[in-house]
Parts: sequence; structure tokens; C-alpha cells
Amino acid sequence: MTTGSKAGRRVEWMLTLPSLLWLVVLFVIPTVLVLAISFRPPTPSGGVGDGWTLQTVLALRNPSYPVIVWRTLRLSAETALICLFFGLPVAYLMARSSDRAKRVLLLLVIVPFWTSFLIRIFAWKVLLHPEGVMKQAFAWAGLVAPDASLMYNEGAVLLVLVYTYLPFAILPLYAAAERFDFGLVDAAMDLGCHKFRALLNVFIPGISRGLATALVVVFVPALGSYVIPDIVGGPGGEMLGNKIAQRVFVDRNLPHASALSSLLTVAVVVPMLAGLALRRHRVRPGGVK
Repeated sequence: MTTGSKAGRRVEWMLTLPSLLWLVVLFVIPTVLVLAISFRPPTPSGGVGDGWTLQTVLALRNPSYPVIVWRTLRLSAETALICLFFGLPVAYLMARSSDRAKRVLLLLVIVPFWTSFLIRIFAWKVLLHPEGVMKQAFAWAGLVAPDASLMYNEGAVLLVLVYTYLPFAILPLYAAAERFDFGLVDAAMDLGCHKFRALLNVFIPGISRGLATALVVVFVPALGSYVIPDIVGGPGGEMLGNKIAQRVFVDRNLPHASALSSLLTVAVVVPMLAGLALRRHRVRPGGVK
């Protein structure tokens, strides 16, 4: 290795070190501690006892947990896919708009962040309430029965999850679409390709990194959601985050909460590692297959 390459490697490590330390201190170490607490016994006062045990982990065999875990994974995946479905046309429109229109559309995407998260969720609770505007409008239009409830079910949770995380999908999609060369789409159309087919075969593969980023930044936070299911979901829309909060604040069983958190971490990390392994398998020394 030459002196120049060694110096370049040192510069790379120096630039990477702050981010690496940040991840180790605020992610790796807390994750390891949570995993270790999962194998400790609880104390009557709500603390962590001495010694090691498998009882806390074995308690995850509770028959109610598979249903909640499946609901959490399904609602999170549905949220991510719906956000991609609606965010992709918005990102395309923003990228093809004029500079002034881009600024206006970007502002409209960011404006919801200016309002408190809890206020926005409670606003949806007001809208979905049996006496709320949305329920009354749907009942007047004959879309729902007068005695139907729009709250405390999985549909309400999914609706508010999509509303909450849609901007998180639009922003990375727009960043990828803005760097995309739309001349490739025009060239495909000049060669006789229909516009929709050109977008499907040229535009979407061209922003695949943005799609993957949007999928991750929506799916991962949705997995840990507990405020939204707690406010608009009720027992029928309970997710794993609600059980973790219940074990911490109500039952005061930190080891059990840690075991549930470790289960949630595994649900996030394993698909990501599988995706990285698949991507590495597809990469050849000379490039990508």
C-alpha cells in the first residue's frame, strides 16, 4: 500500500470516527444492555434483580404475543408500502416542477413537522370520533353505518400511521428523483415505450436507493409506534410498542420490557442484515450483476 493510500485511509477513518462513536455509544451499547437485562429477574420494586434467568425470555411464549407481533409487522409493512405508493408520484411531481413550485411543494411536505406530534394525533382522534366531522360526513354519504366506529381498530391505526410517516417517505424519494436524469425517460418514450412503462422500467430502478431508504425510514419507526395505537387504536389496534410501554410504566417489569424490545430489535435488524447479505451476494468484483 502506498503512502498516499495510507494517508487517504487515515483521513477516511478520522471522518468516520465521530459517527462510529455516536452509533456505538447511543445504539450498540444500549442495545446490548437491553439484551442483557432480558436475562435478569425482575424485582418487586420494579428494578432489575441479581443473577441470570431464562424465565423472562420464556414468558414471550404467551399466546397473545404472536398475534400482536404479527399485527405490528403487518401494519408497519402496510404503512411503508402505502407511503411508497403515495410518495412516489409526489416525489416525481416535485422533481419535474419548476424551482418555485419545488420550494412550495417541499414547504407543504415539511409544514406538518411544525405542529406537535401529539396535537396532530389528537386532531385525528377528534376527526374519527363518532361525533367528528369525518364520521358524520361518511355517515351522511352512506359510506358507513350510523352506528359504525372509525376509531379503536386497525384501520384507524393504519390511517394515522400513513399520515404521520408519509413525509418521511417523500423526502428521500424526492432527493433521489431530483438527481435522476429524466432524459432517460424521454429517450425511452422516443423509442416507442409508453410513458407508464418508461417510468416503471427506467425511473423506478433509477431511484432504487431512494426507495430502499424511504422503506427503511418508514418501516422501522412504525414498528416501535405506541402513541398512535394507544390513542386511536385501542385493544383492537394494539402493537408491540404498547406492550413494552405497559411492562415499563404499568407492570414495572423492566426485564420483560427488555425482552420485548429485544424481540422488536431482532425484527428490525434481521431483515436489514438479510438485505445487505443479498446485495453483497449480487455484487461481483467487476460490478453488479
